[in-house]
Formats: sequence, C-alpha cells, structure tokens
Amino acid sequence: MATSRALELKTSSSSSDIEDNNSALTDQRYQSGCQSERDSPKILVSLLVPAYNESSIIEKNLGILCKYMQSLENKFQWEMVIVNDGSRDDTYAKALEFAKNRENVLVLHHRINHGLGQALRYGFKNCQGDYIVVVDLDLSYSADHIGDLLDRIVKTQARIVVASPYMRGGSISNVPWLRKTLSIWANRFLSFTDKRSLATLTGMVRVYDAQFLKRLNLRSKGMEINPEIIHKARLLGVRVEEIPAHLCWLPQKTEEVKRVSSMKIAKQTTAVLVSGFLFRPVIFFLIPSLILFLLSAYADFYAMLRSWHNYQQLALSQQFPDFTDAIAMAYSQAPHTFFIGGITLILAIQLFSLGVLSMQSKNYFEEIFYLGTAIYENNSSIKNES
Repeated sequence: MATSRALELKTSSSSSDIEDNNSALTDQRYQSGCQSERDSPKILVSLLVPAYNESSIIEKNLGILCKYMQSLENKFQWEMVIVNDGSRDDTYAKALEFAKNRENVLVLHHRINHGLGQALRYGFKNCQGDYIVVVDLDLSYSADHIGDLLDRIVKTQARIVVASPYMRGGSISNVPWLRKTLSIWANRFLSFTDKRSLATLTGMVRVYDAQFLKRLNLRSKGMEINPEIIHKARLLGVRVEEIPAHLCWLPQKTEEVKRVSSMKIAKQTTAVLVSGFLFRPVIFFLIPSLILFLLSAYADFYAMLRSWHNYQQLALSQQFPDFTDAIAMAYSQAPHTFFIGGITLILAIQLFSLGVLSMQSKNYFEEIFYLGTAIYENNSSIKNES
C-alpha cells in the first residue's frame, strides 16, 4: 500500500542557511514501487516545477505535464517535484491535493516567498533523478519541449541544454511588448558577454545533468540564478547546448485571479548587468576607457590645432616665435579643451588599468573555482567509497 511522509522544517533564527529560516518542507513522496523503479535500467528524470500564486492554473497544467511525462515512460522513469515558494493563494493546498494519490509527486513548501533562485536551489537538493528538467508552470513553453530537451542531452551528453526562443529556429508569440523587448536585449547583452556561444541565457526551461548541477555552489536567490548556472558551467569548461523553442504566453486569467508579472524592471536590469560583468568584466572597463580616450584625443587635437593656428599668427609678427606662447594663447581662448582632454585621458588610463586587473582577477578566480570543484569531487568520491 502506498505510504506518505511529511516533514515540516521549523523556523530557526540562529541558522545562517536561508532554507532553514522562515520555511517549511512538506514532503509527500509515496514510496510504494520506488525501489523497483530504481532497479530499472531506465533513466530517472526529475521534473522540477516552481510555483508562486498559480492557484488558477496549477491543477490543469500539472495534469498536462503528468500526461506528457506518462507518454515518455517507454524511455524514462520520472518524478515531479513542485516547489511552492510562499504563495499567498491556495496554490500549496491544490498542489498537495494533486500529489495525494500520485506516488511520484513531491511537494516542497516555503512559508514565505524567497524568490526563484531559492526555490530552484531547494528543488535541486530534493530531486532524485539522473536529469533535472525545469519547467514553467504557466506552460509558456509547451510540454513537448521536455522531450526535445531530454533527447538532446542524452544524445550529446551535454551538461546543460537550454530551451532557446532567441536562437535560429526559435520564436516568440503573445509576449507583452515591454517584457519581450527587455528580454531580447538582456539576452543579447549576456550573449555578447558570453562571446555569443548561446542566444538565451536567462531562460528557466532547461535540462541539467543532475550530478553536475549538484556540484555547483549556487548562491543566487532570484531570477539571476539562470545566468549564474551558465557562468559556472563555463568556468568548468563543460558542454552547454540549446535547442530552438517557442515561447508563447497563453491567456491564464480567471474572474477571481489575474496573472501578474513578477518581473521588476529595475531589479532585473541590475541582475543582468551583474551577470554580464561576471561573464566578461573587462568590457565594462575597456569600452568606457576607449570612449574616454577618443574624447580626450578629440579635445587634445582641437587644442593643438588652435595652438598651431596661433603659432602661425605669431610668426607673422615675430621672427622666432615661441610655441609655448601659442599654447598659452590657445589656453586663454578655450581653457575647457585642456581640462577635458587632460581629465578624460587620466580616466581612460585608469579604466584601462582596471580592465587589465579585472582580466587577471578573473583568471585567478577561474583557477580557484576549478580547483575547489576538483577538491569537492575528490572528497565526495572518497566519502562514497568509504
């Protein structure tokens, strides 16, 4: 007979781990038949579904996801992990009801909203699969993307495969203009800092090699967790791929509840800039340095041109004119050009120096990160052997 277990994690103000603060874990995993499934040679897939105030759509869309995963049972075993991130409606209650008679559905719960990053990190720790597929509960990416992601990661043995609406073959529809514009330019900027290896870096819908993902020391609490994962994967030199995807916002409104975008423009813009800085900090110094240098060159050229003109005027009245007199005349005529030229040149040199230092610091950080990961892997393997 199927059994269930529930564990509530009590709030502790003395703990430094945010997952132990103001959060509760409700773990409803029905254990019957799990052991026999693990003995099967089929790959186990964990479908991770974060949810926040999704009461109006949760039952319907979870049903769609379960039905699709059942269609893949000839190739994969699967489990579903739902993370309710402090919803203020009855999302949590409906998730529990959905999981009640499903032995492979786990519901996790935060008492308050911690953000997407914290919800995903919480879910990653509780996923048991060989692969972890993260999907959006609103099904803005249809369920059939799951199969495409799994096929690609199994075929290529990549560590991460991203559903990308911005690569060639991808598409977007029904997305509000402002959100679409911000998303496109954010991903173009991040793609530039990532040396254009990926077209979509902010997307949440992905499949991960679970063993690799759990090696990463993730720290982000918000939407910036998605670029963070790509950044750390780049540091380790692993294979990251993407597949064309269709991003489509579907009407999800009811009379009682309206879907409200949780995207806060200022916060998200800051997160994108910080992520871009982590990918390639040197451009944040060298590009302004180049602009200031060009401005300095223009001001200095104008000052020298005026000085030469004054020198020619002095040559008409003096047999051996002093060029410093010409410069003094130019300074008296347009002193601002000398100030602008000098100050911008100093700033350009300083920013260039900071750019060089940032490149050096990034190389040091990459070496330390790689070494730390290698030590962690070695310690984990020793612990498993013992």
